[in-house]
Amino acid sequence: MRALTIDAHGGLDQLRFRDDLSTPALPAAGGVRVRLRAAALNHLDLWVVRGIPGVEVRPGWILGGDGTGIVAEVSPDVTAVAPGDRVVINPGLSCRQCEFCRAGEHSLCVRYRLLGEHLPGTFADEVVVPASNVRRIPNGVDDAAAAAFTLATLTAWRMCVTRAQVREGDEVLIWGIGGGVALAALQICKARGARVWVTSSSAEKLDRARALGADECLDHSAGDIGKTIRERTGKRGVDVVVDSVGERTWAQSLGALARGGRLVTCGGTSGPALAMDVRKLFWNQWSILGSTMGNDAELDAIVAAFVAGQLVPPVDGVWDLADGRAAFERLASGRQFGKVVLRIGDG
Repeated sequence: MRALTIDAHGGLDQLRFRDDLSTPALPAAGGVRVRLRAAALNHLDLWVVRGIPGVEVRPGWILGGDGTGIVAEVSPDVTAVAPGDRVVINPGLSCRQCEFCRAGEHSLCVRYRLLGEHLPGTFADEVVVPASNVRRIPNGVDDAAAAAFTLATLTAWRMCVTRAQVREGDEVLIWGIGGGVALAALQICKARGARVWVTSSSAEKLDRARALGADECLDHSAGDIGKTIRERTGKRGVDVVVDSVGERTWAQSLGALARGGRLVTCGGTSGPALAMDVRKLFWNQWSILGSTMGNDAELDAIVAAFVAGQLVPPVDGVWDLADGRAAFERLASGRQFGKVVLRIGDG
């Protein structure tokens, strides 16, 4: 089997394309073997290469979480999908037994794991996942868009719909437009009737975001975003901030937030350590919300929207699996607008 792998943490020089790996075994119950047609990179993949505290890899570790392909084989008890079905893959695996799973909150599972980080991933000819982690899609859907869809859109949906509860008339700030989660959040918030502010240091990205419906486009390299938004809103601020940057943007995010506002975060690409004045937190009655991936109901909702053509991720470019390092370099450069995708097979 072919795959894009690493043997140890480090730089992108650790990436290794291999064609000598064994295919994964199908479990006796509950499993689905997917023959992959395409898979997409996420910033998580860069972090796995560099090293995440507490996460270890063994030689020949297969990267990747997102993917789409054709069901090749199922365990005898699986009836939800069948060989030949076209599917997308949810990279988040839950135990289905703990109190959170029983309550329908699968991404809060005490044994939650992600493909590519805790389990061998999707940058390979085949992957085996639980049947609960795949959803059927029509055959006519574009491979690259399907591969690029699940992780970023599921993350953005839970952030904006479930956690921050964006509604019609809300003012929403989204940091770093051009990444998968930010672009999905833009689409979701606009569909819910919000007025959306986006940031980037790239004029080209801001122009493209405006074409996708962004109402206010701000250069975050030109000054304090919080102060700029307060000036433009008569000191009111925005109702919701979507921030996955962390240390570098946190103070500005709070500075942009209106009284009673909601700040939702799914990551900290600039660092994990935050500082804030708790007096401002309680006086302004802010809600600070964490969010990770999503549950089955949220997955069903986004797949339905995807199939209907309502939530389709922009794709920056497509590389062959054997040229995976070039795809990683593109993502690491920060120049991408939309998802970086690997072409794996033709089904």
